[in-house]
Amino acid sequence: MSDKYIIQVKNLTKIFGDGVEIKALDGVDLDIERGEFLAIIGPSGSGKSTLLNQIGILDTPTSGTVLLNGVDVTKMSDKERSRTRNKELGFIFQYHHLLPDFNALENVMMPLLISGIRSSQARDIARKVLDEVGLGDRMEHRPNQLSGGQNQRVAIARALVNKPSIVIGDEPTGNLDSKASENIYELLRQLNREHNQTFILVTHDERMAAKTDRIIRLVDGRVAENSINSN
Repeated sequence: MSDKYIIQVKNLTKIFGDGVEIKALDGVDLDIERGEFLAIIGPSGSGKSTLLNQIGILDTPTSGTVLLNGVDVTKMSDKERSRTRNKELGFIFQYHHLLPDFNALENVMMPLLISGIRSSQARDIARKVLDEVGLGDRMEHRPNQLSGGQNQRVAIARALVNKPSIVIGDEPTGNLDSKASENIYELLRQLNREHNQTFILVTHDERMAAKTDRIIRLVDGRVAENSINSN
């Protein structure tokens, strides 16, 4: 594998169901470059989230391979998959899934504490990341004291705090109004450029997808379009 690609998906197939089978992915091939800012779009049921789950090592395919840094993650043990997710991947979802009884700082610290970093060090790291996403003055606020856009920034900080090489977003702005959505996309793009992290974003928002480096359009579990944006 060339160092150019951080992820290579080869002939990926995912079938659900017993008796009546549903082919969610149907022979998908996809190469993703290091530092790329990529959008995956398509109608509901096209296989977007299923593909994201395969790339994010959250599920295993029926057939095919997913290479991350040249290593086939489909052949990893559960322990290896968990360790790789914690080290290499950050996740941002449509709903922020913050812990309601913890403030912003404590929510962002959580992945660091889980990985074994001591509390004082985790606190310092989390503070820096919250500053970076523009929430330096909101660290002590709980989720119910923050706006939707601010909560999503906390979720982004939590996804970035372990310095993953790949950040995966499943409709990261789907629960926000248009202005907040645009602000979040601008923040993600800024972080992508500053840290050269790979961002893979599933979205229904064609306007936001047009701001990425490349669009992958899925239809019926297949890649129907693979186009470079001229930004």
